[in-house]
Amino acid sequence: MALPPSVEREELHHRSIDMRGYRRSDGLFDIEARLIDRKTEDMHNSLGQRTSAGDAIHHMLLRLVVDEDLLIVDVAACTLSAPYAQCPEATLSLQRIKGLRIGAGWSKAVRERLGAAQGCTHLTELLTPLVTVAYQSLWPVRQAKATQATIKIDSCHAYAHAGLLVQQLQRMQAAGPANGP
Repeated sequence: MALPPSVEREELHHRSIDMRGYRRSDGLFDIEARLIDRKTEDMHNSLGQRTSAGDAIHHMLLRLVVDEDLLIVDVAACTLSAPYAQCPEATLSLQRIKGLRIGAGWSKAVRERLGAAQGCTHLTELLTPLVTVAYQSLWPVRQAKATQATIKIDSCHAYAHAGLLVQQLQRMQAAGPANGP
């Protein structure tokens, strides 16, 4: 299935986000993001400085290093392109999330540490989908330790408490291991 056709249109902006998860040789995990923004026409920032059409207005890299329990052990970020000379300085603010655990309350904790003028909007916005990549990357590791208590009931449509998936999982748990004693 695809989106229905649109009327004739002209592209104005292109944002590319690439996110990946890696298992490291030291037992930790790297969760990385790359964000690139481009315009189809020349752009001038508030100071009148020009970025040519097709050139990156924003080009930013972000890495979270997490353990199996989704504790942030380290953070690294860099800004390769930005509209203002001060923008790369904001990468340092990401150190404030070191020591946080990804889970309940994550968004609030991030806003408290990096919201508004405390950080870079673009890098802070990357942290929400990056968390999903962390969960997906560590799924096999965390699933091996999972119990019914770790299932995220009502966290999305598929995990609705009255839905088919949750009912199936509850039946499987009640039945016990398929090849058990």
